[in-house]
Amino acid sequence: MSTPRPWNLFAWLWLALLFLRELLLSAWTVIRATLSPRLEVRPGIVAVPLRLRSAAGITLLADMVTLTPGTTALHVSDDRRTLYVHAMDAADPDAVRRSIAERLEAPTMRVLP
Repeated sequence: MSTPRPWNLFAWLWLALLFLRELLLSAWTVIRATLSPRLEVRPGIVAVPLRLRSAAGITLLADMVTLTPGTTALHVSDDRRTLYVHAMDAADPDAVRRSIAERLEAPTMRVLP
C-alpha cells in the first residue's frame, strides 16, 4: 500500500474520479432495479470492517458511501473498526464489504490514513 499523502493533489483527483465512477455505476444499478417489473433486491445492514483509522478518513468514507445511490452509512462503532451500512441489495454481504473496501476505502487510504 502506498503512503498516505493528504496534500497530494493527484491522489485527491484520482479519488474524485473513482468516486464519480462509483456514483454513476451505482445510480445506473438503482435506476435498473427501480424500473424493473419485478423488484428483486434484498435490503439489509452490513457490518464493514475498517482499515482506516483517522476520524477524517472514516468520515470521508462514510460520506462517500452515503452519497452513493443504494447505500447509506448508518453508524461507526465506538472503537472505529466497523462501519454499519444499509445496502439496497445485501443478498451477498461479503460482496458489499468487498466493494466498499476495494472501490472506496482503499483509494481513501491513499489520501487519509
